[in-house]
Amino acid sequence: MADMVQFELVSPERLIKAQEVEMVVIPGAEGDLGVLPGHSLLIAQMRPGVIDIHKDGKVDEQIFVASGFCEICPDRCVVLAEGAIAVNDIDKFAVEERLKLASSEIDESELRISEAMLAAISS
Repeated sequence: MADMVQFELVSPERLIKAQEVEMVVIPGAEGDLGVLPGHSLLIAQMRPGVIDIHKDGKVDEQIFVASGFCEICPDRCVVLAEGAIAVNDIDKFAVEERLKLASSEIDESELRISEAMLAAISS
């Protein structure tokens, strides 16, 4: 369909999701990227954040990604993510513990990921 974009979410282990979507919003390193049919060619680094998958004019699904890259073409968007989890499946207690550990070890990367996960479940 011309009004859809093929979206693929891939982790190092497996293909997580492959479906046609109306729009997908990716957490780019320089800001959010809204991908619609006909988007210009782009390769971008991602920051920790939430991918919003749109269906019927609204957000249908949200997936948290820790980091990765995305490749955008006029009819396709491929996200290569180091880790991905449905926002509804994030365990707040586990994330808070992860954040405490990262703070005590001064692990900047882990701090960014944990803070982004907490923000995802708080919104």
